[in-house]
Amino acid sequence: MSSEKFESLDDDFTSILDSLRERIERKIPNYTGEEKKTAIRHAERNVEEANIILQEMEAEARIAPVSARTQMLSKLRNYRREIDQLNRSLKKGTSAGFGGADTFGFDRNDRVEASQRARLMEGTQILNRTSESIARSHQISAETDQIGVDTIDELGRQREVLERTKDRLVDTDSNLSRSRKILKTMAMRVMTNKMILIVVILVELGILGVVIWWKFFKKS
Repeated sequence: MSSEKFESLDDDFTSILDSLRERIERKIPNYTGEEKKTAIRHAERNVEEANIILQEMEAEARIAPVSARTQMLSKLRNYRREIDQLNRSLKKGTSAGFGGADTFGFDRNDRVEASQRARLMEGTQILNRTSESIARSHQISAETDQIGVDTIDELGRQREVLERTKDRLVDTDSNLSRSRKILKTMAMRVMTNKMILIVVILVELGILGVVIWWKFFKKS
């Protein structure tokens, strides 16, 4: 089990269950008169307390992790069957042991007390449902916060990637500028070499023309 509160409620429920089982199976059948009526009232209170604890345990199980929730709910179903069985045994035993509901010895104060306990149980059920709703709201809020944190982290990582890409683009542009300067310098050198080559060719042609003129025309 993953919930400390669930385990604590489990211990309380087990204690009440043992006490209830002892009253129904051992004490009530052997009691008579006022002693028996007192034991019955105590047993009924035990049933109510057990049901309240079961409701609190169920609320804890619903908000527990999935890995533990199945085991918790299975245990709760077994507890619910035990309580229902003991409650039926209690009603059967009290009906058999007395002539009718009015002969149980419950006076007006007892009925008022039973009504108050019923209202208390109803209020506890409402409180448990409200607590479950609040717990679900907290869980949704926590999940939303986590999604927001994850989104912010992802945006931060994307920003870092964009900044690195921008730096690489700046470096690439700088490299391209240097490459253009180098290509421009090389083009100027090629043009210069071409001009020099042309001048050399023209000079050689001039010299060749002078030699030919000297050789053929000067002698004649």
